[in-house]
Amino acid sequence: MEPPAAEEPPEEKAKPVEFPSLKAEKLLGVLHRQPLAYREVRVKGSHRTMASPNGYPPVGFWFHKRDTIPPRLVEEILVKDVGLTKEEARGLI
Repeated sequence: MEPPAAEEPPEEKAKPVEFPSLKAEKLLGVLHRQPLAYREVRVKGSHRTMASPNGYPPVGFWFHKRDTIPPRLVEEILVKDVGLTKEEARGLI
């Protein structure tokens, strides 16, 4: 008789990370650069209300410069709040 074959662990399908985590200062730089060109219209502590002269919607930004913003939130800010496609947003980072 042959020994029973060892079962292989099921393959884990890792979901690719589409957006990196970013320091708030770097994401702020992305928002300031062209084509977005966001500028602060109101600042109170670490809370900034930002507007773009290029027709993008206003964005609230409430992070300290050294905070690390997780990938999901980076995506939410650039795609949902600003209105970019995922491809456009990844191209700006």
